[in-house]
Amino acid sequence: MFYRALTCGAALLLCAASAHAEGTPIPHGTLELIARNQWITAGHTLDLGLRFQLEKGWHIYWVNPGDSGEPPRVEWQLPEGLTAGSIEWPAPRRLETGSIVDYGYEDRVLLIVPLHAAASLAAQQPVRLGAEVKLLVCSHEMCIPGKAELSLTLPIKSQPPATDAQNRDARNHDARNDELFTATRRSLPHPAPGNWRFSLADANDSFVLSANLGHRITQAVFFPLAESQIENAAPQKLLPVATGFRLTLRKSDRLLKPIARLKGVLVLSAEGSYLIDVPLSKPGAARSKAATVLESTQ
Repeated sequence: MFYRALTCGAALLLCAASAHAEGTPIPHGTLELIARNQWITAGHTLDLGLRFQLEKGWHIYWVNPGDSGEPPRVEWQLPEGLTAGSIEWPAPRRLETGSIVDYGYEDRVLLIVPLHAAASLAAQQPVRLGAEVKLLVCSHEMCIPGKAELSLTLPIKSQPPATDAQNRDARNHDARNDELFTATRRSLPHPAPGNWRFSLADANDSFVLSANLGHRITQAVFFPLAESQIENAAPQKLLPVATGFRLTLRKSDRLLKPIARLKGVLVLSAEGSYLIDVPLSKPGAARSKAATVLESTQ
C-alpha cells in the first residue's frame, strides 16, 4: 500500500543496525532497548527506543490494535529523578486477514519513549534503566503472547547531550542509532498545517471527514485513536475534490453512544501522516475550525 513508503527510510536503517546488535528474543523476533545518546543530562530529555525486529509474516500492534490484538505495554524501573513518557507511535499499517483488519507493524519498527531527567539530578556513575515489555506477536493464523526484560546502563553527566559529530566519533557507540532515531522522528505523524481545515459530519451509518487543504488529494487512510468508533474492515470511500477530499468512514457496530470528536492519524500519499482531532459538527453547523494536535496516544 502507498503509505508503506512513509516508513521505508527508518526500516532500512533498522535493517542495517540489526547486523550490529543482538536483541532479547521475543516470539518470532527480537527486541532491544536503545538510547539516542551515550549519557543522561540533568534537565534534558533523552530519547529511548524499543527496537523490534520481526520475522516475515509476523506483526505487533499500534495503540489502537483494530479488530483484534493489543499493543505493547511497558513497565519501567528507573532511578529517582528519571521519568519515562508515553510511547510515540509511528503511523501504522492496515493488516488485513479475511474480514478482519488490524493496525500495526511488520518487519521492523522503532517505538520512541522520551526519558525526562529532573534538573536537580546530580552527575553520577552509570545507572540502570529497566523495562518489562509485555506484547502480543501475531501472524495471519495465530497469536503468541510474549514478555521481555530489557535494560540499559548509562552515566549521568552535567554536560549537554552529545552532538551528532560527537556521537559518530565516540568509542563503542553505534552511530546508526542516532540516524535511526532521526529517521523515525521524521516519519512520526505531526500536526497538520495551520491553514488546513477539517470538518466531521454524521451521515446515519457513517462519518464523513472533509478536508480543505488547498489542493486535491487522491489517496488517504484514517486510523482512529479510539477503538470501536469506525468499522475497521470497511472500505474507506475517498472522494477527491479540488481543494482536498471527503472520506466516508462506516460506523462500528460496537459504537454504543454518540461521539463528540474523532481523533487519530491521517495518512496522505504525498504529504505524510498527521495527527488530527476533529469535533463532530452539529446538524446545520458551520465547518469546524482547524484540527488540533493529538494530545496523547496512550
